[in-house]
Amino acid sequence: MLTSKQRSNLRGMAANIQPIGQVGKNGVSENMVKSFSDALEARELIKLSVLETSEKSARETGEELAAALGAEFVAATGRKIVLYRRSSRETGHLEF
Repeated sequence: MLTSKQRSNLRGMAANIQPIGQVGKNGVSENMVKSFSDALEARELIKLSVLETSEKSARETGEELAAALGAEFVAATGRKIVLYRRSSRETGHLEF
């Protein structure tokens, strides 16, 4: 579980990254979860876009994805969501 200070630091780090994927009207699929899991393993912090056609809000989608990925839901700002999961690699972890 992230503290509010850690969450704030991660939001700041995410401000400068581009979304790596998007969730549309069909919601979260198994392939999407696999793809985002791979991205989290490589980057630890990812930003995603939730399209306006999505049936769920960005927050609902972010919380659903975080649960499916074993990740932390960091923030939902507008239609963007930020997720964090510490990599299993030995080195190269984000410092926040």
